[in-house]
Amino acid sequence: MTGAQALPVTDIRVQQADFDLSREVARLREGDGRVGAVVSFVGTVRDLNDGASVSRMELEHYPGMTERALEDIVAQARARWALFGVLVIHRVGPLAPLDQIVLVACASAHRGEAFAACEFIMDYLKTDAPFWKKEQIPEGARWVDARSSDDSAKAKWVDR
Repeated sequence: MTGAQALPVTDIRVQQADFDLSREVARLREGDGRVGAVVSFVGTVRDLNDGASVSRMELEHYPGMTERALEDIVAQARARWALFGVLVIHRVGPLAPLDQIVLVACASAHRGEAFAACEFIMDYLKTDAPFWKKEQIPEGARWVDARSSDDSAKAKWVDR
């Protein structure tokens, strides 16, 4: 459909399985000649958090509610920027250091819109999507608290 007006793509998935970044980004821009930029963010499991070694992380979510929250976040991004495609994949279940957790990708005509939308979606996802993280550290399991830096990142979008 090169050069033609393709329908906007929105793909939101919460899954246990890993994802292939190259394949997912290629699908987002496939056949849409309007796409001049695709920006993606991949979050991974760190082996160190708040000064403690992390051997494993378990991600939990509230099925149904989580997907609706992600759909709302993407709708807010679409209302702000002209996006041809948005992809959000968030993994749940047990994960090890270096495993991929989340992929956010945005396609638009120009890089500025794609960068801004990708950052916006990630900032809102960190505060508004019902996910919970439990880390396995040498002292045992601990829940990861929300960070004030995530609230600050989200707040910068309020008046923009």
